[in-house]
Amino acid sequence: MKRRKFLKNSSLSTAGIISAPLLASCDQKKTITSNTEAATVKPIAICTWNFKNANDKAWEVLAKGGNSLDAVEQGVMVEEADANNNTVGLGGRPDRDGNVTLDACIMDKDGNCGSVVYLQNIVHPVSVARKVMEETPHIILAGKGAEQFAYEQGFKKENLLTEKSKKDWLEWKKTSKYETIINIENHDTIGMLAMDKNGDISGACTTSGMAYKVGGRIGDSPIIGAGLFVDNEVGGATATGVGEEVIKTVGSFLIVELMRQGKSPQEACEEGVKRIMAKNKNREDFQIGFLAMNKKGETGGYCVHPGFTYRKTTKDSNTNEQVNSFYKKDEIQNNN
Repeated sequence: MKRRKFLKNSSLSTAGIISAPLLASCDQKKTITSNTEAATVKPIAICTWNFKNANDKAWEVLAKGGNSLDAVEQGVMVEEADANNNTVGLGGRPDRDGNVTLDACIMDKDGNCGSVVYLQNIVHPVSVARKVMEETPHIILAGKGAEQFAYEQGFKKENLLTEKSKKDWLEWKKTSKYETIINIENHDTIGMLAMDKNGDISGACTTSGMAYKVGGRIGDSPIIGAGLFVDNEVGGATATGVGEEVIKTVGSFLIVELMRQGKSPQEACEEGVKRIMAKNKNREDFQIGFLAMNKKGETGGYCVHPGFTYRKTTKDSNTNEQVNSFYKKDEIQNNN
């Protein structure tokens, strides 16, 4: 009897010893899961450059429980309609023939996307791009075909060349000198990424392209995978600057794939710029800026030259984030 009682008590004690770590392990797993969920920042909206009004509009949609696709569309529409922004939409600087031509694309959480290139006389190319995505079996419409489609969808014809843009163009024609000016003066773009309360990511990108470009020139902004790419399992990325260099590396797609491999948004953006610069050794005459966000709501950005920033809005903050660059100011001055 004593032996049976001893064995019984020993078994209970052993069970207690074994179960305690197991229970602790289970509790730890619960804590890790809980912390991971808590670390995810959503909803969140980010955009290239310090376009506060655009990001505020996107946040307004998200804060009301709206989806990320509506948020990015309505966000970038703010800049498309702003005649004072000479690099997007209405008031955009024309090509060398005096035509304001617009490019835009949009991409949703399911990988659906739409794009318009060389679109004229329509203020909101991003909305036309969304119509291409939702109302046609196509992804890209161009030129007159895109314009005719826009009219069929109810968009109004408007003159995009404002008096200021026309005056600047006529002044440029006196020398007709083509040069790429660093940062926003010549070739700015607004690219936007948003994640809604459900954790779904969408993106949009819109531009009037390089000022006084050759008629018909298309940059990276409306090209899915170059100026914008979203994979809802991983995150999204967008670009600004000289589109030709972004296209060569399929920049935004590259950055998303680097995040898939485990890099942070910051690390991925840095790698994206460094790959471009590896092909352009000792070149200092152009700017590229990458912006990325992953599924946790972590963000990052990187650029060739100092000056690029991005606007970031969450429920806790609304900030203009400074971005590190491949070249530093001192290096550029020394090289010159």
